[in-house]
Amino acid sequence: MYYSETKVIMGGLAHVPILIFIVNFVKGKFESIAAKVVEVEVEAEELKVKVVEVKKEEVKAEEVNESAVKAEEVNESAVKAEEVNESAVKEESE
Repeated sequence: MYYSETKVIMGGLAHVPILIFIVNFVKGKFESIAAKVVEVEVEAEELKVKVVEVKKEEVKAEEVNESAVKAEEVNESAVKAEEVNESAVKEESE
């Protein structure tokens, strides 16, 4: 048996108050549960802090410059070694 469009709409509208009642009932249950929850206070303990002294050593600018020069010399020798290796590879391939 087929229902007309108006009967379907009227049936849907008749169920809206029932759905609203169910939603409000569930909402009320959650609110009552939330009201029963008691706030619990937790005492926070102070954290123990250990103070450590940092020794500062002064670095002389000359020492830094010397190490930088040594690093540049190492880089230059590595580049020279690579050039020698490349020339040896070229000679072997010819």
